[in-house]
Amino acid sequence: MSRSIRPDAVLVQAVIAGALSFAHLHDLADAAGQTGWKAWAYPISVDLLLVAAWRRLRTARRDRSAWTWFVIALFASLGANIATAGLLDLEHVPAWLCILVAGWPALAFLGGTLLVHAPTDTPAPAEPRTQPVDEPAVTEVDMHRADTPTPPTAPELPAALPEPAKPAVTVPAALLDHARKIAESHRATTGTPMAADALSARLGLPGPMSDAIATELQLT
Repeated sequence: MSRSIRPDAVLVQAVIAGALSFAHLHDLADAAGQTGWKAWAYPISVDLLLVAAWRRLRTARRDRSAWTWFVIALFASLGANIATAGLLDLEHVPAWLCILVAGWPALAFLGGTLLVHAPTDTPAPAEPRTQPVDEPAVTEVDMHRADTPTPPTAPELPAALPEPAKPAVTVPAALLDHARKIAESHRATTGTPMAADALSARLGLPGPMSDAIATELQLT
């Protein structure tokens, strides 16, 4: 299937600008003493350097060297356009311009070499890929076990905790002597040993202390 070619205004402008710039560079090089095929090589050299710098800027926009060579090539192209517009007498070209035109090939070769062989930005290292873990295969027996309800299990009762040991009660010696005197006075008066409950009531002491005193005095 054939395609119809439609004219593009930008493409037409690019062709016109390229042709005029090429002609101006040729005329300037010819006026500076570069006759014959050498005059035609100068426009090609300038355009190639301009294209190389532009391609470098597409991949590294922060590259200062690419911007430098792009400006140099653009200045050479625009300078030829302005010089051949009547501002420069092409019959009497100044010596400095002849030197600049003669040294252009070496300058363009240096710039093109640096642009082509300049190192590019190092890409960030790729993150290591994690290997997927193989899941165990599910068999029919496992599916049958999963469908079968598990009977409830009786909760385990906590084991009985041991009873804490009762702390030993220390009876002060003065209190023990006082209780002994009361017990001996009761024996001397009644002729019978004093009961432990009666001694506890007489002393008005708490149970553990009374039990300790009764044990010391061997009372029942």
